[in-house]
Amino acid sequence: MDVFYNPIGIGDVLMIPLKDGDRYEITHVNHGSITKITSTDGEVLGYNIFDASKHLNFTGTGKIKLTEELLKQIEKLFQENNLQDELDFDLSAKFVVGYVKSKEPHENADKLSVCQVDTGNETLQIVCGAPNIDKEQKVVVAKVGAVMPSGMKIKPTELRGVPSNGMICSQKELGLPNAPEEKGIYVLDDSYTPGDEFSF
Repeated sequence: MDVFYNPIGIGDVLMIPLKDGDRYEITHVNHGSITKITSTDGEVLGYNIFDASKHLNFTGTGKIKLTEELLKQIEKLFQENNLQDELDFDLSAKFVVGYVKSKEPHENADKLSVCQVDTGNETLQIVCGAPNIDKEQKVVVAKVGAVMPSGMKIKPTELRGVPSNGMICSQKELGLPNAPEEKGIYVLDDSYTPGDEFSF
């Protein structure tokens, strides 16, 4: 999970987005230096922590990985500001190296393939439409819960009636510099290990 800090563009504010606020009518409540952002029906969309550098010890700007250590600091700040919300965030890696164990044609779509992908501690079924997908490749997998650079959140879905849990990514989808224009997933070399976090 990532948080965001842009002191030049926004100020000394650490933003913790949980859901895409563009789809909701929003409201907010201040708890000391913390602003809790919710939809009008009460769903928590995120938090903004003001004067973040005075309250929290972290480095970097832009997208920052939320670590256990930083989460503990945030939990302590919540307690100090009498905000009782449970911060049950999933800190597991959402972009990982996968190994395509098998590739079968989709029964209802000629251009789709049904892949079984080893992501280290589990095998995911992912429906993929890339023309260059094949078995025995190492690939980048965006797991359920991952937020793509475009802002799209990966969810369990069904493609033409077949369940798919995750996405096998292209360089362009990952926002990598000099990504090729042609369609196709990003095939990794053999130095990568299935299950390892893919940083970009």
